Amino acid sequence: MLARALRISLSLELLLYLVLAMSLCDVSFVAAVPLAALAMLALRALLIAVTYTFAWVYRASAARLSLRQATLMVLGEYASSLLSFMVIMPFEHWWMGDDRLPAAGQDRGSGGDFGARRAPILLIHGYGCSRGAWWWLRQHLEAAGWTVATISLEPVYTSIDNYVDPVARRIDEVLAATGAGQVILVGHSMGGLVSRAYLQRYGAARVARLVTLGTPHHGSVLARLGFGDNGRQMRPHSAWLQALAEPPATVGTVAIYSPHDNFVMPPSLLELRGAQNLTIDGVGHLAMLYSPRVVQALLTALP
Repeated sequence: MLARALRISLSLELLLYLVLAMSLCDVSFVAAVPLAALAMLALRALLIAVTYTFAWVYRASAARLSLRQATLMVLGEYASSLLSFMVIMPFEHWWMGDDRLPAAGQDRGSGGDFGARRAPILLIHGYGCSRGAWWWLRQHLEAAGWTVATISLEPVYTSIDNYVDPVARRIDEVLAATGAGQVILVGHSMGGLVSRAYLQRYGAARVARLVTLGTPHHGSVLARLGFGDNGRQMRPHSAWLQALAEPPATVGTVAIYSPHDNFVMPPSLLELRGAQNLTIDGVGHLAMLYSPRVVQALLTALP
């Protein structure tokens, strides 16, 4: 389980920094605690800086941002990374709880009231994440009256194909619980590829629409540094990506992405032929999950 693995890794990392601070800086345990915390924050700042260095090298025709816009974008991505991997996902159940699926005949209507029938949404997270990645965005979708389900894809580093059957089972569960005939798939990053792989294997009978957020539809240069089969499958124009058919024409597909994405690069790899492609400037890859502008674009894209 990813949450447990993150808790263990964070604890071991903190312990390591405490030992190093006490031995190298010759300070007490109390004095070593803030130093260890700073080291953890600094490491994550370095990782975000590395991703944006790659993004700058592989930049294309993206709109040029002002210094203020670029600074806010980087800080937003850094904050999103800290919140996701140090606060929410390690303690996922505290933050997420169970999905709130109304019984058949009690679908949510506009504004969160029960009434007008809508297809429920299934949120599918990205590489190295869990359903906890959707904590902020799920709240806003539910506040807009949508029924929202989530799934955690495990193990973390395996073939994307191995996620398809669990998604199919989750779709069956959601439809059985709500009485709906179809779901709307919303995938962030790798989650969009998982959704497309589902459509390729099972067809579009149970899917009303597909919306992807920052999905590397044609791979990403940064995936060359990734772990596992799924990391290798997301390398630019990999054999797996070439074998992945585009969603059937019967499924309306919207690809929302940022040309300033710091994990998927170059930006042209984010576009999906045959889909409606919408761009949002000045948003990082993880920050898409916490962006009011992305929420608005997503709500507009929903049927």
